[in-house]
Amino acid sequence: MLLELFSSGLVSLWLTAAGVKSSPVSLAALQDTPWAVIPGTSDTTAQAIVQRYLQGLTQKGLTQTAQGIWLQTGPMRLTSNQGDTPLPAASLTKVATSLVALNTWGLQHRFETVLSTNGTIEQGILHGDLVVQGGADPLMVWEEAFAIGQTLEQLGIKKVTGNLVITGTFLMNFERDPQQAAELFKQALNAKEWLEDAQYIYQTLPPNSPRPQIEIAGTIQVLPPGQSLTTPQTLLLRHHSPPLVQILKVMNVDSNNEISETLATLAGGAVAVAEKAAQLSSTPRSEILLANGSGLGMENRLSPRAVCAMFAAIQRYLQVHDLTIADIFPISGTDGGTLDYRQIPPAAVVKTGTLNEVSALAGVLPTRDRGLVWFTIINRGTDIEDLRQQQDILLQTLLKQWGTVATAPIAISPNLPYTPPAVTASSRNEVLLRSTVQVSTSE
Repeated sequence: MLLELFSSGLVSLWLTAAGVKSSPVSLAALQDTPWAVIPGTSDTTAQAIVQRYLQGLTQKGLTQTAQGIWLQTGPMRLTSNQGDTPLPAASLTKVATSLVALNTWGLQHRFETVLSTNGTIEQGILHGDLVVQGGADPLMVWEEAFAIGQTLEQLGIKKVTGNLVITGTFLMNFERDPQQAAELFKQALNAKEWLEDAQYIYQTLPPNSPRPQIEIAGTIQVLPPGQSLTTPQTLLLRHHSPPLVQILKVMNVDSNNEISETLATLAGGAVAVAEKAAQLSSTPRSEILLANGSGLGMENRLSPRAVCAMFAAIQRYLQVHDLTIADIFPISGTDGGTLDYRQIPPAAVVKTGTLNEVSALAGVLPTRDRGLVWFTIINRGTDIEDLRQQQDILLQTLLKQWGTVATAPIAISPNLPYTPPAVTASSRNEVLLRSTVQVSTSE
């Protein structure tokens, strides 16, 4: 049917009327990434399979109108249940955050943390304060701080006589309170002070990794927002975060709420993220309702259709850069995280979502007969494990009907090797100990 529509020119005419700038529109592009849905009837096979799935949930006491379903291939809707109704979507909210983050900063954006001092280094002692200017790096964790400590030691610093001073926006181990983040960072710089968590993370690093032992004699001083340093600073080093594309992969594989919330806050907050996500995905604003950037809470509501549209918008953005959604979302059968112990068909690229009364799953399923099937499943119920199992069975049933593919399609295969950030932490330290300047604390 899609080929007939394309050959007759109806698809191109409809897309033009819808305001989609895509001329000429190739059949391959339409199949790989949906731009918009052509009004029409549902696929009878898909509709029957989904109806049986919904009836099974009804028999378990669940309300059918509380279950959201959307299936789409190219611009063709396959079937829907409450498809344009905003429903509590849990961590599917991170799809919106990912889309807006990409369009705000770009794939290769790196957050920077600058270390400086108002003192001098003599015989292993830094006479003065160690100043950390935070740049809102959402992935400043133990391994990153260990690497910073190693580089400070290479600069000849074994002891700091002054204070640890924090300026700007500084997070540590996803802790956004600057005082607590600073305490964790201070601990990370001195292996003699490591507690259980730091010790555990160190054991995951390559054998014989250096253990920084920098003693800070003074206290922790957190400057209020907008307050400037009063003395000239000697720059020591600049620590670069992994590129945003890698941060998003970590965020989505583990469904990390703190990373997502940090990115959403930096992008202007939940309302701004919702408005921009709707614009970028050509989705009605009424179908993207966000209270935060992570998905925590029942207030975050997305329509199943909107989730697929945002996935498609991300895919279109990444394709321009020779990447795919598999470069920032987990791949079934390859990545762990929230996909551990799931029976989702291999090669599907998905995002999960879970609250006490919500289980959600969305992404793309490669099939032999229908190509790439974009889907969203949002369930309301309290037996989360059973809801997950039923979601997996639904996808397996669809795949059985439409056939498996021998290899994952190029359109949803990753093009970037996934390297754990800890492996590159030391190489992302840029030594700056060259000149004396006044460090700005503006954000």
